[in-house]
Amino acid sequence: MTERSELIDELRWKKIPVLNDGFVCLVDVMGDDSSIVQAARVSYGEGTKRVSDDRTLIRYLMRHRHSTPFEMAELKFLVRVPMDCWRQWIRHRTANVNEYSTRYSVAIDSAQTTLPGEWRTQATSNRQGSDAPLPEDLGQKLTEEETEFQQKARDVYEARLEAGVAREQARKDLPLATYTEAYWKIDLHNLIHFLSLRMDSHAQWEIQEYSRAIGEQIVKLLFPVVWEAFEDYRQGAMFLTRLDKEVLARLMASAAEKSLVPPFSEDAFLEVQDETWKSLKRSRERDECQSKLQRLGILKGE
Repeated sequence: MTERSELIDELRWKKIPVLNDGFVCLVDVMGDDSSIVQAARVSYGEGTKRVSDDRTLIRYLMRHRHSTPFEMAELKFLVRVPMDCWRQWIRHRTANVNEYSTRYSVAIDSAQTTLPGEWRTQATSNRQGSDAPLPEDLGQKLTEEETEFQQKARDVYEARLEAGVAREQARKDLPLATYTEAYWKIDLHNLIHFLSLRMDSHAQWEIQEYSRAIGEQIVKLLFPVVWEAFEDYRQGAMFLTRLDKEVLARLMASAAEKSLVPPFSEDAFLEVQDETWKSLKRSRERDECQSKLQRLGILKGE
């Protein structure tokens, strides 16, 4: 048995835990790093290219966003995930999905729970995001209420089933924290896109946890050269818009005239900001541009 076959056998059906009772596991995989190379070259003789050539080509494809060769590899997973997190997941309409049916079967008797230190405040700068944790004494109260609520919802659901209510109707008041399971099959290109979005720090923490489990504990092992390129050219990369580049050019020109060296002040940034931002009290584009330049060390951080 080859080393790769042994790796696949080791990973297949291995439930990698996520959250309190969720998991991801590999069901099957088609292809490896060489599949991407083969698709890019269309046809080549086995052994005619060095491994270093293959790595160079994969990195070129990733760097220049030539996506179709990555579609030649596929992975199939079984996942257990809370329904509210699954709603975000299923928005990526680039996979084949078959989900556990609560019309056909009794709902999974498990729900996502929250530890007292895990409750988060609403972010002030992002309407759909969260921020710092709430005080743990308040978190303790919220966790106790959560436990009571989830148990009551489950009791009501099971009582309805006992009374003969149809499963499709009995389920309607189950909380979104209830776990569901699904088979999820996706090609490597679309999986990389999913991971680049859902491993990002701006994604909801829960789906970040699932994405990291899939990416770091499965994809990284099965496609090491692709994963290296992904880390270098997607996950660790930064995209500059036309406006960002123009602001940066003006900032460097202004600094040269004044004999300033980076990191520059916020005032220096505001002096050269795009004209369309100046009249706005709040501009998401301006904030993002400033954040990028801070991460590059060109502007002073907060």
